[in-house]
Amino acid sequence: MQRLTKSSSDKALFGVCGGIAEFFGISSFIVRLIFFFTSPASFWVYVILSLALKNKPSL
Repeated sequence: MQRLTKSSSDKALFGVCGGIAEFFGISSFIVRLIFFFTSPASFWVYVILSLALKNKPSL
C-alpha cells in the first residue's frame, strides 16, 4: 500500500508538493501551481502537511 510521504528528491522547501505529485503520479509543477493559485488557504495546508508527513525512507 502506497503512503503519502514527503519527497526526498523533488523538493523546493520541505518536499510536500513533490510527495503529493509522486503519490498521485502527476507533475510536481502542477501541484505547485495549485498551491500557488489557492493561497493563502493552501499556505496553512502546506504547513500542516510539512509537520504531519514523514520523510520518504532513503534506499
